[in-house]
This record gives sequence, C-alpha cells and structure tokens, in this order.
Amino acid sequence: MPTSFLTIDPQSSTPPFEQLRGQVIAAVRSGELPPDTRLPTVRALAAELGLATNTVARAYRELERDSVIETRGRYGSFIAPEGEAAAAQAQAAADSFAARMEQLGLSAAEALALVTDALNRRSDG
Repeated sequence: MPTSFLTIDPQSSTPPFEQLRGQVIAAVRSGELPPDTRLPTVRALAAELGLATNTVARAYRELERDSVIETRGRYGSFIAPEGEAAAAQAQAAADSFAARMEQLGLSAAEALALVTDALNRRSDG
C-alpha cells in the first residue's frame, strides 16, 4: 500500500491516531485506497510515520470498529468492502437520533439545527 499520502502534523491539536484515522477514511472515500487493499502492519506504519505502535494500533482498532478496515488473522488488515457497514451504522444512528428528537417533542427543523450546529462545532475544532 502506498502510504506517502499519510502525514502526521505534530503541531496539530488533533491527536496523531485521529489524524491517521481521518486520512485513511478520506483515502477510502476518494478511492485512493480501494476495497481489499492490504494495509501495512502496525509496526511498519508506526516506523514509517515516526509514531508509537500503540498510536497506530489505536487508529486501526477504531477503523475496524467503524468497519473501514477488517483484520484477516495472520494475513493482515485490509480495506473493508465499500460503504455497506458504515452506511448501515450511519442510518441506524440517524434513526436513533430522529426517534429521540421526536420523544423530546422537537420539530424536524429544530433537530436539523441541532445536528448542524454539532457538526459545525466538530469541524471547527
């Protein structure tokens, strides 16, 4: 896997594991990392990026939790089949949010304003 696009900014307020996680997700979405692409081992990527192995391991764990990557035992970690699991998780979260907003008596406009504000705050940070 070409990893030259992965860079860690030590001056960023975003933790290195999150920078790595976000860059892998962006590369998957853009098609730069297609499904079934084999990822470097945790140790190899940590050495290449000058990170602790635990930092890369955490990024891999979170990517696997979100179904972006999958581990195939001794064969390594690979980019998971596109979108199916992530889309299903996103839909479930949206359904849960909508149900809770309804329970609280908020209108669709009020709920959208809340989620838009929350997303804007996250992207500003």
